[in-house]
Amino acid sequence: MHYSPVITNADIAAKDENLHLFQYVEDSKQCEIDTFVSRGGYKAWKKVLEGISREDLINTVKASGLRGRGGAGFPTGLKWSFVPKDSPKARYMVCNADESEPGTCKDRVLMERDPHAIIEGMAIGAYAIGCHLMFIYIRGEFDHCIDKMEAAMEEAYAKGHLGKNVYGSGYDLDMIVHTGGGAYICGEETALLNSIEGERGQSRMRPPFPAIEGLYASPTIVNNVESLAAVPHIINRGAEWYASIGTEKSKGSKLFSLSGHVNRPGNFEVPLGFNLKDMIYNPDYGGGMLGDVPLKGVIPGGASTPFLLPDMIDVALDYESLQEKDSMLGSGAIIVFNENTCIVWILKKLIHFFRHESCGKCTPCREGTAWLEQMINRIEAGQGEAGDLEKMEEVCGNILGRTICPLGDAAVMPIQSALRLYRDEWQYHIDHKKCMVKSNFEFK
Repeated sequence: MHYSPVITNADIAAKDENLHLFQYVEDSKQCEIDTFVSRGGYKAWKKVLEGISREDLINTVKASGLRGRGGAGFPTGLKWSFVPKDSPKARYMVCNADESEPGTCKDRVLMERDPHAIIEGMAIGAYAIGCHLMFIYIRGEFDHCIDKMEAAMEEAYAKGHLGKNVYGSGYDLDMIVHTGGGAYICGEETALLNSIEGERGQSRMRPPFPAIEGLYASPTIVNNVESLAAVPHIINRGAEWYASIGTEKSKGSKLFSLSGHVNRPGNFEVPLGFNLKDMIYNPDYGGGMLGDVPLKGVIPGGASTPFLLPDMIDVALDYESLQEKDSMLGSGAIIVFNENTCIVWILKKLIHFFRHESCGKCTPCREGTAWLEQMINRIEAGQGEAGDLEKMEEVCGNILGRTICPLGDAAVMPIQSALRLYRDEWQYHIDHKKCMVKSNFEFK
């Protein structure tokens, strides 16, 4: 795999100090340690080891309002605080770089172009929980990311940012780059931990939660790439600075992967609360609809999130605003489709993915996703029957909230949303045995 150019708004980030994650990603030298250090890299890590207590470090991240950027949105500092202070066991910090959600490719950019930012964030998080061995778990298909992270790790060891007695502080910290097998389920933190241990990538029952009993039955924190890359900026510039970005409840900036029927697909960093309509139509971002074909709908946070209709997109991209629209911010993967797109065809593709990626541990998910795929395939092929939509709703209801991990919920939420918002199109497929629109998602 070669270096793959992708549109980013690094030019905007370079002018706006609040857009810190993408500030240097267009510089091909940023992945090299000397360039990274010349721009303040590892300054926060040194600052931490020179005299910030673990308690103060955790409180700083709490005060910043940083929330998990992998999709769940759980407060990062609060998560760190769950590690028991009196546990005699080893502690582990794990960076989740599996990035399996369809439509999401933001973490890949950071790994390819600013890998030391991730290592520095991991190191600070590791110190906060008293960890001496940290892992980054990278999706198996990300060959270039794996190479970049391994090279950056070797540079960090060579320059004394990792290893024994870091900066003469007496603190030891080691790192392992672990390659996954390309399974969507391993984006779920407990399945990821099983995979590192050499077990099947299947989710664990909770409690106990990973912070109490995670990797090798020891206290473990799992954070997303983007979450950890933000941490050094918070340490260098303060919790108040970070909390001043975004909205009252959704703090900081966020990376969004914009794809589909737009003129400028790419990865963009914006403050949380940025308007979705602007993301699609602003010439500095999506640049409007491809070929000027009118918008039909948007998936705002990755393939597992509910749809939005065109009259719903004048909304802030933050956790609370999208929840009010019965959708989710998710991983920040915005997928745009025009009015020539068959909604049944979209769901046919999505349910195939989720059925294929089910680990099979939970009966509702294992069997239910297969039934849904069969029904959607029949409807899309013009073989739908009266009552199929009601059956699909019943199956969705028997999956939602009844599985160990969120994969079952992820599979059915877009289906439930599509049945609610585009019911006439589903019914047309059944009644007329054909699609009511011209084409599918392909660009023509």
